[in-house]
Amino acid sequence: MQSSNIIISISCLINLLVLSTVFFVKKRIKTVETDIYSSLIIICLINILLEMISYVVMNNYGYNTFGYIIICKLILIMYITWIFSFLKYMLIVSIGEEKHSSQKSKTISRILLVINIVFSVVLLILPITFKSMNGLHIPMGIGTLLVYGTAGICDFIMVIIVIKNFGKKFNKKFIPLISLLFLSVIVVSFQLLNPQYFLIDSLLVLTTFIMYFTIENPDVKMVEQLEIAANRAKSDFLSSMSHEIRTPLNAIVGFSECIKTDETLEEAKNDAADIIMASQNLLEIVNGILDISKIEANKMEIVNKEYTLLPELENIAKLIKPRIAEKPIELQTFFAPDIPDVMYGDIGKIKQIITNILTNAAKYTEEGVIAFNVSCINESEYSSLVISVQDTGRGIKKEKINSLFTKFDRLDEDKNTTIEGTGLGLAITKSFVEMMGGKIIVQSEYGKGSKFTIYLRQKIVRLHGGMEKQEVEDKNTNIDFASCKVLVVDDNSLNLKIIDKLLSKYDIKPVLIDNGQECLDLIDGGQTYDLILMDDMMPKMRGTEVFKKLKENSSFNTPVVILTANALRLNL
Repeated sequence: MQSSNIIISISCLINLLVLSTVFFVKKRIKTVETDIYSSLIIICLINILLEMISYVVMNNYGYNTFGYIIICKLILIMYITWIFSFLKYMLIVSIGEEKHSSQKSKTISRILLVINIVFSVVLLILPITFKSMNGLHIPMGIGTLLVYGTAGICDFIMVIIVIKNFGKKFNKKFIPLISLLFLSVIVVSFQLLNPQYFLIDSLLVLTTFIMYFTIENPDVKMVEQLEIAANRAKSDFLSSMSHEIRTPLNAIVGFSECIKTDETLEEAKNDAADIIMASQNLLEIVNGILDISKIEANKMEIVNKEYTLLPELENIAKLIKPRIAEKPIELQTFFAPDIPDVMYGDIGKIKQIITNILTNAAKYTEEGVIAFNVSCINESEYSSLVISVQDTGRGIKKEKINSLFTKFDRLDEDKNTTIEGTGLGLAITKSFVEMMGGKIIVQSEYGKGSKFTIYLRQKIVRLHGGMEKQEVEDKNTNIDFASCKVLVVDDNSLNLKIIDKLLSKYDIKPVLIDNGQECLDLIDGGQTYDLILMDDMMPKMRGTEVFKKLKENSSFNTPVVILTANALRLNL
């Protein structure tokens, strides 16, 4: 009988060592439940090792020795500790994600720890007697009965927990726990009737195995936490965007209503100007969301081409002045005279980077100076641009600089409730700078101002003196577009109306249709046009599909412009 128990203990130890290795080696999400499960594995290991030591001590020194008695008491303490840990796991699961659940978990842990310590001390004090059965000396007495009684009470409490929380969203976690409860009742009852069979260790090991393959697998936990994080990120995104999007939308709707009741043309023009400003703010928000989405999806591309930087810098400076508005701020600009005439790179993203930094400075500066400087170091084929924007604004706290480029994170948001913004501008700026192989450095003193410095390396196409600059005189040339034939294809009637109004300024009377098939029919019917403006996102047949069908016609050579708000590249 003893040899059978030894084989069972060795088998339990081997299986538990394998489980422990797999569990503790894997990367795990740190939660209260996972911490408790870790302790259950450790308690099982200690308990089985004590069982095996007890066999050695009993065979060599006898069962009635002080050492064997102490080991038996420690085994009983491990049993009671495992029971209380399992009860704590059940209680923590039952709390779920309730409000103040963290505080409740700490309170439960403290209470059960105190009870566990009291029971352990009692078990050390209580005497142990031994009953001889089939050549084995089985520990009996009050201590053993105390362990069995405590296990029964804890099982009863856990059954109440299951019944009370039946049907809640964490019910899946109770499925393996319920099966373990019934299994423990069967094993403990069998053990009481047949104390010569040591099955408690097998029950504990089996329990840890079932828990691992159902609710405590690190991979499953990781997936669960990723889902929770994704849901939280979605909620944070909606929360951050709802106010920012609604504000300009409310202004657009409000001023549009005002135009309907305005009594003078001047009032209508003023309201229209406010609508345009609100629309630009809304467009900026939407563009920011689309840009960050493309960056995260690795769909953002660097579009390099030849460009002249100096005129672009001057235009950016002009465009930023309306954002300063009535504030007593002086915009100082310095553009180094040795900036190459023509360079090669993504001028669109460079403009967006500079605009984002300047806009940020204008938002958070109430008075003083915004200094916009661009210098360069020209070496062989490349020019190293140094773009800096320094302001006398609110500045940034030292501990907050690291989170400055985090999405949707607006520093001192409680103090900046009147300032528009999504918290995406700087995140996009940093991504663009890094995509182009540059870097951005922030220096700031809270309450005194900030300085953003951007370093970019661009290829030189033409330095100074490579070609004489030609002064282009403005010529008032009148071009007659009245004879131009333009076909506009768009399923949205408002878009058709807007395009019609815009083209009418040039005396163009376009042909307006609302679907791609009609466009194909017109071209196949022999109609010719100088230009086709076509929406991409149309029902039944997208604009890109219509364009591909048009190209199948060998005689078709009309320029086609695809109109789209799609943030991704079109496959034509």
